[in-house]
Amino acid sequence: MSSISLGIVIIVVSDSRNEQTDKSGKVLEDRINTSGHKLIKKIFLKDNFEDIKTKLKELISSDNHNVIILSGGTGLTGRDSTPEAVKSVIKKEIPGFGEIFRMISYNKIATSSLQSRAMAGLADDKFIFALPGSPGACRDAWDNILVHQLNSNTKPCNLVELIPRLKET
Repeated sequence: MSSISLGIVIIVVSDSRNEQTDKSGKVLEDRINTSGHKLIKKIFLKDNFEDIKTKLKELISSDNHNVIILSGGTGLTGRDSTPEAVKSVIKKEIPGFGEIFRMISYNKIATSSLQSRAMAGLADDKFIFALPGSPGACRDAWDNILVHQLNSNTKPCNLVELIPRLKET
């Protein structure tokens, strides 16, 4: 459990899921709550570039959270637009996140992992993570990456310790 509790927002990107049918957001919600962090809100958005971008900009300007996790819209089909929306608002990409995620996925789904465009970046003082929309992918990302990097006790380093310095010029 992290000694510093972060505020986290979940965005479920889907044209069909809602609070009753959502499984991926629930996986993330459960893990956030049991890790000592605080779920600020869970939002459902259609897979639409402009809607995702607008919501991200709104959330980036808010001060009640440190992390935004999107689930869904990271595939290769025509409507999958989450990575493009995230890239349009971030200032710095965190390429290692996507690389590590695909490495973890490769161990489970082999070369099908290349279809994931999971990614992460920084916008002002917010960490943004874009995950595939499957419950398994959300479990893998949280259990193998996020739980450690969002834990202020992880050594030798973690993302939490960077938060006070993210707005430095």
